[in-house]
Amino acid sequence: MALHDPVRLTPISRQTLREAYKAEENACVAERMAQAANAAAKHEEAAALAGKLIEGARRRKASGIDAFLHQYGLATEEGVALMCLAEALLRVPDAPTADALIRDKIGDIDWAEHMGESSSTFVNAATFSLMLTGEVLERPEEAQKGMGTTLKRAVNRLGEPVIRKATLQAMRILGGQFVYGRTINESLKRAAPERAKGLTHSFDMLGEGAMTYDDAERYRQAYERAIERLSREATGKVSTSPGISVKLSALHPKYTFLHADKAVTDLLPVLRDLAAKARNANIHFTIDAEEADRLELSMDIIEALARDDTLFTREDGSRWEGFGLAIQAYQKRGAPMCEWVARLARKYDRKFFVRLVKGAYWDTEIKLSQVGGYTDYPVFTRKLATDVSYLACAEKLLAADDVIYPAFATHNAYTIGAIKALAGAKPFEFQRLHGMGEDIYGALAQVEGNRRTNVRIYAPTGTHKDLLAYLVRRLLENGANSSFVNRMADAEVPVEELTTCPVADMQALEPYRNPAIPLPTDIFGRRTNSAGIDLSDPLVREPLMDRLEALEAKQWVAEPTFMSSAEGEMAPINKPHDLTAQVGTRRDALDFEVEEAISRAEAIQPGWNALGGEKRALLLEAAADLFEDHTDEFLSLCQREAGKTLQDAVLELREAVDFLRYYATEARRLFT
Repeated sequence: MALHDPVRLTPISRQTLREAYKAEENACVAERMAQAANAAAKHEEAAALAGKLIEGARRRKASGIDAFLHQYGLATEEGVALMCLAEALLRVPDAPTADALIRDKIGDIDWAEHMGESSSTFVNAATFSLMLTGEVLERPEEAQKGMGTTLKRAVNRLGEPVIRKATLQAMRILGGQFVYGRTINESLKRAAPERAKGLTHSFDMLGEGAMTYDDAERYRQAYERAIERLSREATGKVSTSPGISVKLSALHPKYTFLHADKAVTDLLPVLRDLAAKARNANIHFTIDAEEADRLELSMDIIEALARDDTLFTREDGSRWEGFGLAIQAYQKRGAPMCEWVARLARKYDRKFFVRLVKGAYWDTEIKLSQVGGYTDYPVFTRKLATDVSYLACAEKLLAADDVIYPAFATHNAYTIGAIKALAGAKPFEFQRLHGMGEDIYGALAQVEGNRRTNVRIYAPTGTHKDLLAYLVRRLLENGANSSFVNRMADAEVPVEELTTCPVADMQALEPYRNPAIPLPTDIFGRRTNSAGIDLSDPLVREPLMDRLEALEAKQWVAEPTFMSSAEGEMAPINKPHDLTAQVGTRRDALDFEVEEAISRAEAIQPGWNALGGEKRALLLEAAADLFEDHTDEFLSLCQREAGKTLQDAVLELREAVDFLRYYATEARRLFT
């Protein structure tokens, strides 16, 4: 794997950012609390405004997703069923399996209990579809006897299309609250009434990443058409014109650190062309944030584009200030990323449009780190720590208002109050998701009167087939009963509970790390997880590559270890992918050496049997530790002798270590 340097020139230093990638959480949170000191000092002002917003929002009729999440939160059986159904449908390849899944997840639930309980037409429509499906699918042995049961059984026999249609209708109703329109024209038509009220939009073409180059070209064309159409709606100012958000993984099927050179080489001309079209229209062009292991790659691309003077100069010679990116506050790198963007802008005399979000891939990041066996997580394990980080990031963005126009994406009333208190007269905007936050921002408009803060609606655009992955992220992100959106809609939750200072709340916790989420090393409880190697982390990858390079010259000798003086022919071992490159030599065991080895094994067997479970376990664990102590040598051999890729070599070593530790645990359980 070649070291990646796409921009060739000296880049803006990323050392602080890289050190924060998987930093020790307690220390990282303490640093973010110090960086959010100004926000904490303005708590009274922030809380006062937040209280007004919550009270104003509660007086309004809850609608759309806000109402749905209150009715079907993750605290309800029905809510859990919906989340499970939506999440699982992403992986179902065929209709029969989808029918079985629907039957399992929603067949027994009493949807009728929710019918009419909400004042939202949307919630009642979704409930009716789910109630129909649930009624159709109710298991006969649990159904009441009588005509109703007979009807249900009849429809159950005859009604697979009915079942699927009702379920999909519920998902469409739900999705319609998240997705703005199927096409950019449809979305703009829907946006017209909101634009008349002074709101503007950022359009996102739905898609969860290109799997093929044909997919990537299809997304590129969709972005190109969208920019061309949005150019006709431009107002002449970036802050009041609609804009577009671009997902880099949708534009390249190999947008990963493992294919960095190829991805950057292919993406740069595509992005230059799309960004230039946005520049000509003077609208914003924002590169969306994705998974943590792609951040460095996106930074390579952003820095390469930032160096291009022609990209940032409009035909009339004025500076284009619409190029931007999203920063995730739930990442430990969030605050250093804000600093990096400001330095980049100052170095090349740019002004960037920066959207600050909390982050939508939290569960994925936790799982990836656990599966990968990494030293720590790239994200905070407490939601409260993310709230603190968001305020710290906001302070840094507002402090760089000469080179950054910040857009704060939030539905949290306290965060809105804190941003208003921090910003003063500095220019910025708020952003909310389509289908969410309508009540809280409606309340803000009432409080502000004629001096309104710019509010932009993030408007996903696409067809139903592109919806589900996006829908699941939104539901999981906001459906928990601990989320602000859910608690704000609950009139029984006192306003005071929703307007506390995150920094003060965090200071009261010990430890700052969530004790319910073990480190990746400790997820198995009784045994230690095998140590992984995060090849996306330059501070891990680059020293490893240097060490492996140094081992390229090493010549290994393989022969029976207890009779190395025996004569025999030494044969060369060459790389399978380069037969001219020798790895070392080997001598095959002679017949009498094989017999001697078997005799020794037989002789030691009684002693091994007598050791007992604990001593066997200690030996197996010692072997596992030795494997990890010699990681570099094993990786080198896997690559040079077996022809494995570096990623496969890491997995091979981890599998061996996992087996040893697993059987050590089993030895204690079975033989002690």
